[in-house]
Amino acid sequence: MAGLRRTSSHHRHSSRGNDDASHDLSTELPPPARNAGTDQLNNRMFFRLFQLGNELQRQAVQQLGITTVQWAVLGALSQERFSSGIPLGNLGDYLVVTRQNLDGVLKRLERDGLVQRVTGDGDKRSRVVQLTPRGRTYWKETLERIYQFYDQATCHFSFDDRVALVHYLNALQKDLATVELPKSGLPKRNGG
Repeated sequence: MAGLRRTSSHHRHSSRGNDDASHDLSTELPPPARNAGTDQLNNRMFFRLFQLGNELQRQAVQQLGITTVQWAVLGALSQERFSSGIPLGNLGDYLVVTRQNLDGVLKRLERDGLVQRVTGDGDKRSRVVQLTPRGRTYWKETLERIYQFYDQATCHFSFDDRVALVHYLNALQKDLATVELPKSGLPKRNGG
C-alpha cells in the first residue's frame, strides 16, 4: 500500500472552521505487520551475501594475489570501450564504489605500474584512468587463473543455475539501490 498515507486529512474539519486535532476524523493506519519467517529468511540471505563477499575477498587475495576491488578495476579497464581510459567518477559509478575508496585502490595499482591517470581528451584538466602496457600484460596473464577460479567456485551450478543466479542478483542490486528508510532519529555513529 505504498500510496497510502499514515493519516488521511481529507475528512479534517470542524464546526468552528479550524483544524483542531480533537475534531480530526482521520484514522491512523496500523504499522505493517512483521512476518518473523520472512524477517529471518531475509536476515539469513543478507548474512550469506556478507559472508560470500568476505570469502570472495579472502580467496581472491589468497589464490590470485589481488583484492576484489583491484580485480574489478583491472577487469573494467581491460574492456575495449575503456581502452583510452575512463574518468575516475565514471569508473566509481560503474563499479558501485565511492570515489574515496577507488582512489586508494588506484594509488596501489599505480604504484605497481598497472594503471595510470592521464589527461583526458578535450578537457586538459580532466583525468582518466587506464591500464598501462604492464597492466594489460598482467591482466591477460591473470585472466586464465580467474577463469579457473570461476570454474572451481561454481562447479556445483548448472548453466541454468548460473543464469538464474545472475538474474536474481541483478534484481536484488536494483532493489537495493532504491531502498530509502525514514530517518531513525538515532545519533550518528563515528564514520557514518
